[in-house]
Amino acid sequence: MRGAILLISMLALAACQPSGRLDPLHEGPDAPQGTSDLHDSVDGLVVGHRLMRAGEYELALRAYLRGAGEQGMTGDVLSALGSANLRLGRLGQAEDLLRDAVEADPDFAAAWNNLGVVLMERGEYGEARQVFRQAFALDSGQSDSIRENLRVAIARMENPGYSQPDTNNSFDLVRRGGGRYVLLQTP
Repeated sequence: MRGAILLISMLALAACQPSGRLDPLHEGPDAPQGTSDLHDSVDGLVVGHRLMRAGEYELALRAYLRGAGEQGMTGDVLSALGSANLRLGRLGQAEDLLRDAVEADPDFAAAWNNLGVVLMERGEYGEARQVFRQAFALDSGQSDSIRENLRVAIARMENPGYSQPDTNNSFDLVRRGGGRYVLLQTP
């Protein structure tokens, strides 16, 4: 009898214990549903251009890649990606992207100009001269920056003392708006 009472008591106590499952509290906000709408976001190219001006080249590259996902690999996107890679010192990647940009949009003067900047950085003054000529022709001579870049490339070609890349001087790529970049020589 005593064993039966003990068994009934243990069963009654076991029924009082939690079942191991948690009851929902229904407190706080609901979890977000679905994904964000890309149409509400700011254009990746605009964000990338702003980050380039701020000197945040790695973040600009990411924003340009987001812009590529939104718009596709247009000449403007390829040119922007190439410019960001140039600023990060990735000359091979920058050259490939900019060559793709001028292939995608052969009339895009800014992409030709940016390709010329990469070629100047690599010490390929002859090809840079031809590329700057193409950019100058497409721009109809309207851009002072392209004219200056062409002048520097011609000077490098005509002066045999500059046949090797000059490590004491470097070039600075400056965005002028509308997808145009200027190559400035820094002392």
